[in-house]
Amino acid sequence: MDAAALSHAIVVRYKEPGHLRLELPARLFDPAAQAHLDAGLRERAGVYRVTFEPEGRRLSIHFDAGQCGLTDVGRQLRGLLDTLPPESPPSSAPSTVPAVASLPGAKLLGEAGKWAERFMGGSIKSRLDPVMKGALTEKATINFLNDVLMFYLIKVHWELITKRWMKEPLKHADAWLTTFYLVFLLIRYRKSNK
Repeated sequence: MDAAALSHAIVVRYKEPGHLRLELPARLFDPAAQAHLDAGLRERAGVYRVTFEPEGRRLSIHFDAGQCGLTDVGRQLRGLLDTLPPESPPSSAPSTVPAVASLPGAKLLGEAGKWAERFMGGSIKSRLDPVMKGALTEKATINFLNDVLMFYLIKVHWELITKRWMKEPLKHADAWLTTFYLVFLLIRYRKSNK
């Protein structure tokens, strides 16, 4: 993969002044490539931390926004892709990290994963997507905020309701009328949105 193709394969996951998080292609997680990118990015004035996260193939760059900007860091990274060292040959040395299957509890975790997959009947994400889309609508948000407000008002006035209003309902008729009117408005709003 040449430098242009590698630069197009890099995905920006998060950016703000002083922080840039990227998802990198597998080629850039080669040990030689990582060392090259780490050293080259730190040469840029203002860059003070470069972190590789292999599990998500992520690169996190922290920099002083007063000394350099996102564009400067991007240009520095693009320049480093042009001078990328060749890939390291696969290591034939035995790994000192134990295989996952040999770790205690690995069999139990594997069985639990198989059970969850059978029980759920597919990925959790595919089941949660429709729920999350429905939960993030304007209607759902307003309904939730109305419910929160209603519970808050009940909590704040609970002592008044139980110790005064219920004992002398006619004396506190204005409070009861207000309460019933608010409940009426809430129900009418809910019915109009169905």
